[in-house]
Amino acid sequence: MFTRRHILIGALALSANLAASAAAQADQLADIKKKGEIVFGVLGTDEPNSFIDPKTRQLVGYEIDIATAVAKKIGVTPKFKQMSVSARIPELQQGHVDVLAATLTHNKERESQVDFALTHFVTGSKVMVRAGSGISALPQLAGKKVVTVRGGTQETNIRAAVPSAEVVTFENTQQAFQALRQGKGVAYVNDESSLLADYGKLGPAAKGFTILPTSIGIEAIALGLRKGEKSLKAVVDETLRGLEASGEAEKLFNKWYGPGTRANIAKRTFKISADKI
Repeated sequence: MFTRRHILIGALALSANLAASAAAQADQLADIKKKGEIVFGVLGTDEPNSFIDPKTRQLVGYEIDIATAVAKKIGVTPKFKQMSVSARIPELQQGHVDVLAATLTHNKERESQVDFALTHFVTGSKVMVRAGSGISALPQLAGKKVVTVRGGTQETNIRAAVPSAEVVTFENTQQAFQALRQGKGVAYVNDESSLLADYGKLGPAAKGFTILPTSIGIEAIALGLRKGEKSLKAVVDETLRGLEASGEAEKLFNKWYGPGTRANIAKRTFKISADKI
């Protein structure tokens, strides 16, 4: 026999279940539109993807332009939060940022943690060495001190390629590059595109360094999103497809990576078309 107490308990349970269901079905895209802004997690230290313009003191770069295009498509204001490489995925999962535009490599291990938008850049890890080191091939790094960024795929790649190398990690690529220049390591590992930009910063001092020809992994770079946010992923992917179809993606590549830039890459060898690796 049901009493008023039983009915009240049942009503409270139903209410709790409905609330839980509503929370589970919460649409991040709707929340972004409601607050009128979208927060992107960026590195801000990885030229030319995202870095501080020394003249304007503003964040600029290839991924900043892509993020701005996404915000425009949604109709909201883009906001940017700088973070370290190792903090990227935790910051996204904890809701501190809405999307990662932080040179995030799409790999199988990370697919269990985040969803990925269409690949917007393809590169590979390479190694820069001091010219006086006598190193001309990867195996010669055995037992040598190699510097790179903490928590990135570059660290994983160099440990796999040269297991006996002494890998020293830093919070960001600027610190790692500076460590190489200060002689704290004989080699420095980074994405090839960013490595070329770093090399371009050396000016006359570039003669003291060389980039080894062998790649140690191909990197598909993509925006990172929280798991299951299908509506947000759909509009992000739609934005990226639009940039490719209009020719704007090619223009952005040439603006930040093409001939005459520090990276000075002769030609774009990929298209924005897939989120599979």
